This record gives sequence, structure tokens and C-alpha cells, in this order.
Amino acid sequence: MTVDEIVRRVRARSERLASGLPVLTPPLGSDFSLNGVVPPPQSFRPAAVLVPLVRREPGVTVLLTQRTEDMPSHAGQIAFPGGRPQAGDADAVATALRETEEEVGLARSFIDVIGSVDHYRTGTGYEITPVVGLVTPGFTTRADPREVADVFEVPLEHFLDEKNHRLASRVWQGRQRLYYAMPYGERYIWGATAGMLKNLQFVLTADG
Repeated sequence: MTVDEIVRRVRARSERLASGLPVLTPPLGSDFSLNGVVPPPQSFRPAAVLVPLVRREPGVTVLLTQRTEDMPSHAGQIAFPGGRPQAGDADAVATALRETEEEVGLARSFIDVIGSVDHYRTGTGYEITPVVGLVTPGFTTRADPREVADVFEVPLEHFLDEKNHRLASRVWQGRQRLYYAMPYGERYIWGATAGMLKNLQFVLTADG
């Protein structure tokens, strides 16, 4: 998939979502989409992540992080850089860019934000805004050792190919929960991160 096509599709989705116009529903809106009998929380806390798409040759990659094993939540899991808003953040884009710079040292000057796609609600009570940004090569990363154990990239085409999407399950809080997983080599990408990638795959490949 070309960069121009990615930009066109993400911007179109972002503009329609912002305007309130009807959109094709993504296949996975939240952690609850696959677990309809599980009651969601009564309210959700806002959060934002950056979905960094790096302009590599021969193809675009997705930059991801692996959380440290001593984090109080989601320890060791693979995630996008991001987190909760702070008082100085103007919007979700500002939150995503600030968190990315804090967590992995990726400077904002290398990132061209092209739009925000469908919100994702998690079982832990967050409503996440995925902010999609094109990243120009030449940057260096500097992982915050308190939060990030590793920073790595995976070809976008891996996530666009449904043959790499697996439906798995585990018991959480006494219930059997379904979730998507998209393993890449030794990296086990699952849960909300895989869910947001599933939604992005829909945005980038769906007709209409």
C-alpha cells in the first residue's frame, strides 16, 4: 500500500468521524465487541496513542513499544506510545505527541499527523483515540526505562494481511474473554493494540 493511499484513507475516515457523517462500522470497536455478554464500565477515561507509520523502503512500518515487566498495568505487553491527557494538552493529538516524545524520544518534528481514527474502548476502562502519524526516517529513539523495555518496527503489510490475525481467548476477572492477536516472530501483539490495528486494517482496506 502506498503512502498516498494511506493518507487518503485515514484523512477521509478522520474527517467523516469529526463531522458526524455516517461511516462504515469497523469490525472491532472495543474490547467488548467480541464479548457481548460482558457488561462495559459505566464510564471511560480518555487516553490517546500515536500510531506511528514510518516511511521505510521498501514499505511502511509500524513503530511499537514493549512495556517494562514492572509496570503496574499491562506489564510486558506490546503497545503504541501514548497515555492519559495532562492539563497542558490541547487535544488528543497533543497528548499522543507528548507521550510519544516522553516514552520513546521520537521528536514531533519527524511526525506528520494525518488524522484520528475510531476510538477504542478497553476492558480496563479507557476510551483511546488512535492518532495516525507518518514518521520521516532519520529520527533516533530513546526509551524511557521506567515504562519502555524496547522499541521496534513491524511491516504494515503484516497487519493488513488477515492471515496474520488470530482470535484467541483467556480467562480475565473470572470470565472467558476473546481478543485478537497478531504475532510477529517472537513478538506477541494482542489485546487493545491488536484491536486498534484490526480497525486500522479495516480503514485502509475496506471498500467504500
